Amino acid sequence: MSLTSNMASAVRLAALALACALGAPHAQAQRPAVLPDTMAQRVLACTACHAPKPKGDDAFFPRIAGKPADYLYNQLVNFREGRRQYPLMSYMVQHLSDDYLREIALHFSQQHIAPPAPQHADSAPAVFERGRVLATRGDAALKVPACIACHGEKLTGVAPAIPGLLGLPRDYVNAQLGAWRNKTRRAHAPDCMADIAARMSAADIDAVSRWLAVQTPPADTHPATAIARPLPSACGSSPD
Repeated sequence: MSLTSNMASAVRLAALALACALGAPHAQAQRPAVLPDTMAQRVLACTACHAPKPKGDDAFFPRIAGKPADYLYNQLVNFREGRRQYPLMSYMVQHLSDDYLREIALHFSQQHIAPPAPQHADSAPAVFERGRVLATRGDAALKVPACIACHGEKLTGVAPAIPGLLGLPRDYVNAQLGAWRNKTRRAHAPDCMADIAARMSAADIDAVSRWLAVQTPPADTHPATAIARPLPSACGSSPD
């Protein structure tokens, strides 16, 4: 083969290599993206609302990371079966099986992230004091047990089914207690929280939600592993 022929062949090969190199990104861009088949990828729709957000941006969305698995599972089932009312949640879980809801609940229960800073709230000292009393001692005259009697001394919840109360937006806590009081939120019978909220006035609900919102969560926000039994009220979602 002549030198000229060799040079011509080399040029053609170089041109072909260049064409392939330039065409590769375009070809790759045309391929559908392959997403990782992980639970973290599957629950991105959940984290869109429930992931930590800048202060003030999540007034009605609770942080679900680190909540006990059985509690999270019970809430997903409650949305699916209409005991809790929120159209977006009901739509997302309406066709999901019990087993898959348990997988989702277990995933989030294992996500232990730094607790949020307490909210700032301006209230009269008497309001905060009433909230503190309800949370730590209850009101025997109203037959309202202390929050710590069920939700743990540190109010971080109790495994496997009792949620923590710290780090939740005040408006969310206020709305949920109001929903129980107004019978628009229900749980497995006997519905202890509905019974307790029904004995509380709107002012008491506001006071305890304000007090909880300004508390600094402990460094370890893991749920307690046990609590004194029986609970002050019979509770279908956490039976003795």
